[in-house]
Amino acid sequence: MHAPVLVLKDSLKRESGSKVHHANIQASKAVADIIRTTLGPRSMLKMLLDAGGGIVVTNDGNAILRELDLAHPAAKSMIELSRTQDEEVGDGTTSVIVLAGEMLHVAEAFIEKKYHPTVICRAYNKALEDAIAVLDKIAMPIDVNDRATMLGLVKSCIGTKFTGQFGDLIADLAIDATTTVGVDLGQGLREVDIKKYIKVEKVPGGQLEDSKVLKGVMINKDVVAPGKMRRKILNPRIILLDCPLEYKKGENQTNAELVKEEDWEVLLKMEEEYIENLCMQILKFKPDLVITEKGLSDLACHYLSKAGVSAIRRLRKTDSNRIAKACGAVIVNRPEELQESDVGTGAGLFEVKKFGDEFFAFIVDCRDPKACTVLLRGASKDLLNEVARNLQDAMSVARNILKNPKLLPGGGATELTVSAALKQKSSSVEGIEKWPYEAAAVAFEAIPRTLAQNCGVNVIRTMTALQGKHANEENAWVGIDGNTGAIVDMRERKIWDSYNVKAQTFKTAIEAACMLLRIDDIVSGIKKKQAPGAGPTPSRPKVEEEGDADNEQMLPD
Repeated sequence: MHAPVLVLKDSLKRESGSKVHHANIQASKAVADIIRTTLGPRSMLKMLLDAGGGIVVTNDGNAILRELDLAHPAAKSMIELSRTQDEEVGDGTTSVIVLAGEMLHVAEAFIEKKYHPTVICRAYNKALEDAIAVLDKIAMPIDVNDRATMLGLVKSCIGTKFTGQFGDLIADLAIDATTTVGVDLGQGLREVDIKKYIKVEKVPGGQLEDSKVLKGVMINKDVVAPGKMRRKILNPRIILLDCPLEYKKGENQTNAELVKEEDWEVLLKMEEEYIENLCMQILKFKPDLVITEKGLSDLACHYLSKAGVSAIRRLRKTDSNRIAKACGAVIVNRPEELQESDVGTGAGLFEVKKFGDEFFAFIVDCRDPKACTVLLRGASKDLLNEVARNLQDAMSVARNILKNPKLLPGGGATELTVSAALKQKSSSVEGIEKWPYEAAAVAFEAIPRTLAQNCGVNVIRTMTALQGKHANEENAWVGIDGNTGAIVDMRERKIWDSYNVKAQTFKTAIEAACMLLRIDDIVSGIKKKQAPGAGPTPSRPKVEEEGDADNEQMLPD
């Protein structure tokens, strides 16, 4: 007979073995089920209450999961996947969660049959390699200069979003913006920095059709002295500064002892001369517009307005960088170091306009701008926020195509082709890994199945018909039309996906599923908060019964 085992439990909680696997799989499936209905063009919207009490209405997977506050560590890890996908390629945030959830779901049967997680992960990684090889085989190269093809691709990617109903509008804005800021790196490579050089300005009012991409920059600022300075300048000469145009204050406390009354006047005179000197150094270059990121004193404003120069102060660093890229100016730190080459002459028009109660400065009609602003107009803030989220995805898709100009069929056709290829190949996989490999092939069908569910068609009949068409690997472009649920050729309907997005979705989903499967222990070292005033309670040793003795490992106190 076993002796009772003495286990001291204080703040360390521990779960291990198959219990953890099941808990992780259930948590992941729960996250996948939350956003499963948001996949495809006929998807549902979710209304979320954010931390600040505001309302978010969206069907963007990442935007939904970002607002969730889940306690289970595996669920948190799934949410992280969506964020990674959004940062990396900007699209496929829902697909990656659905696919990862399905990969874990099919693994559950093997965990119950006592398969080792490493065996399942090995089979999954083999399936991933073969899936990427299938993608390379069916990918179709495109010409990035063919606007119609680019438009079709971006449209099919945002067709699943709320703004899909507005036709070409968002796709046009996305393509215009990304082609504007694209920089050739040579060897056929293009760098498109969306975050830095494309600013989306949301101005409530007007119609969504009034939205446009400006050939330049728009900032939420007015000139310093509206009555004295010009608000409209053609072909302005622009100087950008990163220094204050006011008297320098001492770094720390400065004491000045004045003996005579005249000394005070001398001190004031010195300040005035210092500012006048700064302004004269700037005015030497005959600018029309001076923009500084720091402060601008009344005296400097007087000198500049007297010379007919408009000025804007306290501009954000990011806006300043965008203006520099748009009009060809160089941001200068000290006025005495100004050169003629630092003056921006690329802009065609500087103008201040009023929208609602606010003034906006436009620096537009630039020659070959490398930064731009997308001006979004719309009825309400909620609508504008959703349009901005969709536009961000559309710009990411356009960027992916410029980086890697290859297309894959949408509408679940790619996943069905991969699934059929893996099923065929599974017969040649040897040993115990054959079954998890085949299960991974079946898991890929989750995407077209979910699309069919969201269309409201007969799922079993549709999936059977699709599997029949893909069985011989000839109809790689046959998939589901997300609007009607009909089985169609994706080339005819122009429903496409970007290669980068698909490859990233598969990699992220399978790697995350493998990581969660290999977790066999969850150890929590968080102490429960005591009620105020309660002293520390001594931990009492718990004597376990004979039946529990083998299930628990000895833990040091």
